Amino acid sequence: MKSKANIKSHPLHPILIPFPIAFFTGTFACHLLGWLLDKPALLQTAYYLNMGGIAFALLAAVPGFIDFLYTVPPESSAKKRAGKHGITNVVMLICFVIAYFVRREPNANDSVIGVLELIGIGLMVFAGWMGGTLVYRNQIGVDIRYANAGKWNEVSYDKVSGEIEVARTDELKINSMKLLRLKDKRIVLARTEDRYVAFDDRCTHKGGSLAGGSTMCNVVQCPWHGSQFDLLTGAVRSGPAQQAIKTYQVRQDGDKILVVV
Repeated sequence: MKSKANIKSHPLHPILIPFPIAFFTGTFACHLLGWLLDKPALLQTAYYLNMGGIAFALLAAVPGFIDFLYTVPPESSAKKRAGKHGITNVVMLICFVIAYFVRREPNANDSVIGVLELIGIGLMVFAGWMGGTLVYRNQIGVDIRYANAGKWNEVSYDKVSGEIEVARTDELKINSMKLLRLKDKRIVLARTEDRYVAFDDRCTHKGGSLAGGSTMCNVVQCPWHGSQFDLLTGAVRSGPAQQAIKTYQVRQDGDKILVVV
């Protein structure tokens, strides 16, 4: 799904995370070498790198939290993974913050600082592994809506029931989709070769966003594990999903497309 925190479709969180990774790794390396080789200059370098790592970690956390709230599909395996990813990073940051303040003490204990940084590095690696899974397996922040499929399209509505005008007849290209956010409900509007259809955004297997998948021949395919659903009935065409998705009535009124919720 396209990141909410992006510049021209490029997600900001993956752009920013290399900075705290580099700063915190340099912090630990300089501290370890400065301690073992008795080099005060390296210990001072570790101090400044620690400061930079904390600042960039806080900066990278902002778009990451925005994506957790608005990009990761709700009630999905990715939401749980993203929560663990965020909590792990918070604990990692706490380790380096404590190390920073311990380092400021006149008689700072280098072994305590080293242990805190080592724990922080381990947590950072684990959080990075989960972050990579979110991107490469769950496709969080990945925008595939270019080439002939049209750009990513989503709109939020205050109305949550009844007939809702969601598009114009010429708005979507064939086999392209539009995500409709109705407060806590997410519905996908799609255009097939001969009609408009609407269905729940949530795959019944692991909760993947169907709006981030692809449609063809009246079938939508989940981008996570390849489950396929009939766009007209919601029935499962291909697993691993076992349950059908909910579909909604769509009607045309002149050049307006309306979905009945």
